[in-house]
Amino acid sequence: MLRARELINGVEEKRRRSTQAARASPLLDRATAAYLGLAIGDALGASVEFLTPNEIRHQHGVHRELNGGGWLRLKAGQVTDDTTMSLALGDAIVASGGVDAQAAADAFDAWMRAKPIDIGNTVRRNLIQFRRTGDPEAVACEHDAGNGAAMRTLPVALACYGQPAAKTISASRAQAHVTHHNALSDAACETLIFMVQDCLAGQDVSAALQQRAAALVGDQPLFAFDRKRRENPSGYVVETLQAVLQALFASSGFEDCLTDVVNRGGDADTTGAIAGMLAGARYGLEAIPARWQKALDPQIRQRCADQAAALVILSQAGIA
Repeated sequence: MLRARELINGVEEKRRRSTQAARASPLLDRATAAYLGLAIGDALGASVEFLTPNEIRHQHGVHRELNGGGWLRLKAGQVTDDTTMSLALGDAIVASGGVDAQAAADAFDAWMRAKPIDIGNTVRRNLIQFRRTGDPEAVACEHDAGNGAAMRTLPVALACYGQPAAKTISASRAQAHVTHHNALSDAACETLIFMVQDCLAGQDVSAALQQRAAALVGDQPLFAFDRKRRENPSGYVVETLQAVLQALFASSGFEDCLTDVVNRGGDADTTGAIAGMLAGARYGLEAIPARWQKALDPQIRQRCADQAAALVILSQAGIA
């Protein structure tokens, strides 16, 4: 009995040390910044979602504060489906110890049953189909090239950090195909995941991001973003990534990137969330303005930080 207790204590101590090490690491700093960046970009962009750039200028000048409002009439610092769906997926990954399509579908279904403040049409339709069939993989559809799977890629990027590319791609498609079984969506999701992971690795980030973007455009030329400035981007994943990549590469800091992308209007909560995820991972926690961190819903802020730590620990265990 004493020997068993010693073994249990040893396991608990090892877990405690692992958690402390993860919390003190540069990896966790960037992972947490990515999650807070996602939520902040979501909250910032939601205030001007569906407005054109001219309408934003008329109403706000340059929109740069988490002041709520918008068509959803949000409270200041409140987030939308981009963040809450990511958190639902992250919870499922932590609970199951990896990225599992059935667990993701069940988590998304529970999320929808809780009546989220907003939900995309493609997400709703394919989750209703999941309820009918029990199959966590939606039927492949050329019309399902929305950004609803791309906006929730961060938990996969964190859980699969350090894993082989093939395993990461499989995990990406497991969660994405629950609602978006589409080649353009897959290409966007996988590119975003690898871009986040490049930033987490602390390598030559500018070169790595440029290489990932170039590879995306090489494989799927529709994503070319070096042409006309993408303003008023729709929920089409191609327009979403064009706006995000333009803002990411034209800016030199977290605040500049998010301010640029949300003031383009359109589906601004999602472009803001994705840009915030990338910029957070790239620039780290110190780059996120304190006023934005303070303005973010405190419960969401804590959930993002806690989940980032849990997913980093999972990735270090190598079982995602």
